[in-house]
Amino acid sequence: MTELKADPATAPKKKYRIGSLEIFGLVLVAALLLREPLAELLGQAAMQTWSTTFIAICVQATPFLVLGVLVSGAIAAYVPATFFTRVLPANSTLAIPVAGACGLALPGCECGSVPIADRVIERGVKPSAALAFMLSAPAINPIVLVATAVAFASEPRMVWARLVAGLLTAVIVGLIWDRIGRPEWMKPRPPARPEVADQAKIKTFLDTVRGDFTQVAGFLVIGAAAAATLNVLVNRAWMEHIGSSIFLTVLLMALLAFVLALCSEADAFVAYSFAAIPVIGKLVFLTVGPAVDVKLVALQAGTFGRKFALRFAPLTFVVAIVVGVGVGLVFWGGWQ
Repeated sequence: MTELKADPATAPKKKYRIGSLEIFGLVLVAALLLREPLAELLGQAAMQTWSTTFIAICVQATPFLVLGVLVSGAIAAYVPATFFTRVLPANSTLAIPVAGACGLALPGCECGSVPIADRVIERGVKPSAALAFMLSAPAINPIVLVATAVAFASEPRMVWARLVAGLLTAVIVGLIWDRIGRPEWMKPRPPARPEVADQAKIKTFLDTVRGDFTQVAGFLVIGAAAAATLNVLVNRAWMEHIGSSIFLTVLLMALLAFVLALCSEADAFVAYSFAAIPVIGKLVFLTVGPAVDVKLVALQAGTFGRKFALRFAPLTFVVAIVVGVGVGLVFWGGWQ
């Protein structure tokens, strides 16, 4: 039989889509063409603050984002699909606290934990357990606890309070999501990739790292830009003079943690600088920040989908506030 070949003239043409490289090129060209107006604009005090904040967030987060995608790539290429299901308990009620406790073992920030959580879900871990790890890793890892001990040298209880509050937030959110979460709220996942031969694992590793970094880094930039904009608009002097109201202190410190989007390795020094804020308000700041901020919402929306982010972020925000206040009252025996 004669094999029929498709006519190139009638074959459907692939629709051209603008990618990140093309966008970067357009931005670069626009910056070159508009360099004089941009230089004048960036010379203003507000824009200098904006650019400093934007660059600081990106510089702080990028190393840990790279660490996260490297771990994600290693999981995709070298870890058998059944590994995590064998290690974690089959009962989700037990798997969630175990996954949350695993956050103690991985130094990194919230940016790196998002792609890792995505990858372990692909490897068969229940989303609720993976999300518990995603929330705990940036809040209770050794680097964060050491940084907190240095910043709060005069208040050593803050280290233990942050550890307990971060772990409890992760576990409680994980347990709630296990009960109320729906598969259709998360972005559809591609079919699980089969095990590959040894010679193909390096290619799988590199492809995964490149794909995850390209996807997550774009949303990191969007989140950093949003955080920098809000940072310029928020009057910090006014924020530091609200310590007389318990309700306003808790609410506004939580909002401040959300909009500033600080890296969890550095947020303790910022929290300590709010001299007029009671210590429990500072704990709320340190509990909310690593769990949910504008940068994380953008990252989670890009990784898991907008439907997920619109439900998960408010849940995490409320739980982190309640846990931060509750743990603070237990540790300090009252509003301090």
